[in-house]
Amino acid sequence: MKSTNNTILIAGGTAGIGFEVAKLLTEKGNHVIITGRDQKRLDTAVAKLDNVTGILFDTTQEIEVDRLVSRIAADFPALNVVINNAGLVYTYDVLAGEKSWEKAADEMNTNYISLIRLTEKLLPQLIKQEEAALVNVSSIVAIAPGLRFLTYSASKAAVHSYTQGLRLALKATNVKVFELMPPLVNTDFSKEIGGAENGIPPLQVATEFFEAFKNDTYEIHVGGTAQVYELARTSPLVALNAMNGVEA
Repeated sequence: MKSTNNTILIAGGTAGIGFEVAKLLTEKGNHVIITGRDQKRLDTAVAKLDNVTGILFDTTQEIEVDRLVSRIAADFPALNVVINNAGLVYTYDVLAGEKSWEKAADEMNTNYISLIRLTEKLLPQLIKQEEAALVNVSSIVAIAPGLRFLTYSASKAAVHSYTQGLRLALKATNVKVFELMPPLVNTDFSKEIGGAENGIPPLQVATEFFEAFKNDTYEIHVGGTAQVYELARTSPLVALNAMNGVEA
């Protein structure tokens, strides 16, 4: 995939992985559109970047999706890359009677259903371009679920499955389909699940993503994800235990 002169939408680009990816891509000569649900955070992120447009946007609201798609068609007809990075995670004890189905519904809506909706509505514009790409951000827990965030893990496993099928469906088109699969990352998003203590820097995720993107490496296993992925191929149970600190 070409690495410069792209017009790129990052859904969820005001902080963490999304922000670092936006920063790197703008530095490489791309125009980046970042979205966020909080105007103050959006304005703060835009002020730190060059060649960027900020749009207030909630990916879970269909009316806002339609408004965004219409604006992009009108103002950014050259859009050729979409990075689905918006996410939601809850941490809880699945055995503690905390109404996990309600948390799962929120996570599935944000992490999976909304991703499908935005993707489907923007695909006609992407297909028009000479070269285009979709990037879906999943997680290491799509391979080996974490017990403290079990339903989040399930939502990311759904993203992984959907991305694989979409890549096959779009094989005959000009749209390349990437999956970015980070491990634990040191961001505010991951603070509750140990990101501050054990996570890799978001800049590392952005850097490894960029190298894979320009080399057409469609499944991007950042940092320790690569080791977990290989372990899961030979022994899913060992990978699951290792993810959760359980001795065999």
